Amino acid sequence: MEAIDDRRGPDVSPERLNLTRHVLWSAEGVDDKAALLVMTPNRVHTWPYETLRALVLQTAGGLLQAGMRPGQRLLMRLGNTPDFPIVFLGAVAAGIIPVPTSAALNRAEVSKLAAVLSPDAVVTAGSVPLPDTCGVDFSPDDLRDGPPIKAFADTRADDPAYIVFTSGTSGTPTGVVHAHRAIWARRAMIAGWEGLTKDDRILHAGAFNWTYTLGTGLLDPWSVGATALVLGQDSGPDTIPELAKRNRATILAGAPGIFRKLNGMDMPDLPDLRHALSAGEKLPETVRAKWTAKTGTDIHEAFGQSECSTFLSGAPHRPAPAGTVGFVQPGRAAAILGQAGIAPRGTLGRIAVHRSDLGLMLGYLGREAAPQEWVATGDLGVMREDGAVEYHGRADDVLTSGGFRLSPIEIEEAMHQHAGIQEAAAVDFQLNADTRVIKLYFTASYDIDEAELRAHAQAHLAAQKCPRLYERLDHLPRNSNGKLLRKNLRTANESL
Repeated sequence: MEAIDDRRGPDVSPERLNLTRHVLWSAEGVDDKAALLVMTPNRVHTWPYETLRALVLQTAGGLLQAGMRPGQRLLMRLGNTPDFPIVFLGAVAAGIIPVPTSAALNRAEVSKLAAVLSPDAVVTAGSVPLPDTCGVDFSPDDLRDGPPIKAFADTRADDPAYIVFTSGTSGTPTGVVHAHRAIWARRAMIAGWEGLTKDDRILHAGAFNWTYTLGTGLLDPWSVGATALVLGQDSGPDTIPELAKRNRATILAGAPGIFRKLNGMDMPDLPDLRHALSAGEKLPETVRAKWTAKTGTDIHEAFGQSECSTFLSGAPHRPAPAGTVGFVQPGRAAAILGQAGIAPRGTLGRIAVHRSDLGLMLGYLGREAAPQEWVATGDLGVMREDGAVEYHGRADDVLTSGGFRLSPIEIEEAMHQHAGIQEAAAVDFQLNADTRVIKLYFTASYDIDEAELRAHAQAHLAAQKCPRLYERLDHLPRNSNGKLLRKNLRTANESL
């Protein structure tokens, strides 16, 4: 066992690593500093580092006292509260494997997930739906009755630390098993994307129970001794501008949809804001440009996936060139793969991660075999001569028109430049037995004549890239994390 007496601890070695220790015990001199601010329009609840650390250790002890053992799986069914990161880090500290899940999953969906996971226990609170059979369950309050642990679990860098699921709301749930060494890869994100320092106050617009918030909004700032700002349960996106100003946010993080909403709101001066961060899906260039014009700050985008988190990005010291998602972060191992290996610069291929990358998963739950040399994602990209990567969308979203294979991202970017279009999604449409064309689904602030849309497309796109069909919707389909679901639109087309 690894003693906790030295609060900072020694530098971790390749042989021994506990993710929780690295997160909350790395920064010096922050015991009395605010680690977390939970903000509502009428109240701010402050959690000092010392309090947060004590609760994590107590939760770890409570899990062990309740009968859980290192290596067992703990399904997390918690709402948007600070209990979420406390339970997550407490479990990891004890060597128990937490499985964070979205509170948006209904009973049937979480039951399907639990059937794949076979959890040893469930931690739950409030009205979050539980699986049909959940066995032993605890509340966060139950776990604070026991004594705090005196030592971290003696985990190794390649031991399983936590599991996330990739398809909990549609399709077959797939568990992704991550090792404790994943926290090392986050160092590259801190330097190569976020630009986080000890003095920062990062406001994440997502809920506690979203893995994007957990990583970028909590674990990363705590790793460097910064302060995390999170919206309370009664705070929606419309409260962000005033809360950011009042609480002196220096970095704002969110999904592209958040910045799209903020661009349409009155924005107060934010004198403390240095820059913003976006991830989760491709950030439209029009959204970035409007944000910069409104706030005078840049949005730095990152690309990643559940299997490897974010590894391509722009950063304050190295902004992404226009039309790209940025560069491979220093210390990460990624490339573009063609049919015969690494693709030449300027060539379309699969975005891939090398098996040596510290952030790469151990494997899928039940299939934790050693990965091949390169693990290809389902996403397409082009690495330019300067090393920046253009993102061309998912391979199964690629469009076919007139014999050309086209990226929906380029078409959507062009259509977003129309002043009336709010969101756009380009998909294949089977016009007849022999012809597939591009159809654009969009949301708009007013009724737009189709002739106007066609003229706009022709002015911004080559002929083969212009949509043939247009349909306005009230909203575009998205999953619980806000990602655009083009496949749902394709399925709707096929059912016509």
